[in-house]
Amino acid sequence: MEAVYSATATSTGGRDGRSITSDNKLDLALSTPKELGGAGGEGTNPEQLFAAGYSACFIGALKLVASQQKVKVPNDVNVTATIGIGANTKGEGFTICADLEVNVPGVEKDVVEKLVEAAHKVCPYSNATRGNIDVNFTIK
Repeated sequence: MEAVYSATATSTGGRDGRSITSDNKLDLALSTPKELGGAGGEGTNPEQLFAAGYSACFIGALKLVASQQKVKVPNDVNVTATIGIGANTKGEGFTICADLEVNVPGVEKDVVEKLVEAAHKVCPYSNATRGNIDVNFTIK
């Protein structure tokens, strides 16, 4: 694949460290949630960052397929991504799962369902995770 755009971030200290992008637009403290044995703390964590990225990217994919299908998507379309982490029951270590709640106000549910199905085929996050993790959708 030839990348059209690349983003670079450097993390130090793991889950209790810091992540900074090469352009310094993102500079975040990281902290391990208590549920994962950490102290909690004020920092964010990889699951929150993944949830933010997946939800934003999925909206982009939704808007793309909606424009291709001549469906007007309102400006207040929103996707809430919940990323879970737990033991990998199929092997070693850990795995994640994703639940995406899609809200497209003013668009009929059956139309949104078709848009979500099409967006899931083109979204880079969906393509990266397909077959690797459970991804579930709820239409709000």
